[in-house]
Amino acid sequence: MNAKRGDRAAPPPHPGGYSLRFATNDAAKGWEELCRQAAANTRAAFDAIESNPCPSPPTNRQHPLKGSLATAGHNGKTLPQWQYEVTAGGRIWYLPDHDTRTCWIKHAGTGHPKISD
Repeated sequence: MNAKRGDRAAPPPHPGGYSLRFATNDAAKGWEELCRQAAANTRAAFDAIESNPCPSPPTNRQHPLKGSLATAGHNGKTLPQWQYEVTAGGRIWYLPDHDTRTCWIKHAGTGHPKISD
């Protein structure tokens, strides 16, 4: 069974951690491709996002997006948009919702997102 929009990205969160869920079907497909091409890096990304989705200060791999990409809407909320650099080109864009302790994965893919070029 393939993951789709709204599904949780397995495994379940650690106690106190954030749940990762797909905001779109394309993000779920991109996640699967990242897992195939860079399994260890994708797992490291999952662990980092699940435990601390908004590190302060941001890290080289995990940081907020800027400008028009700094926020995005999901389920009627405007949330900050963060990026995790999985590989040189692979990215995960996610929206941390601190109220629900959920990070909504808006984009996951092995290539750099064209919208940010």
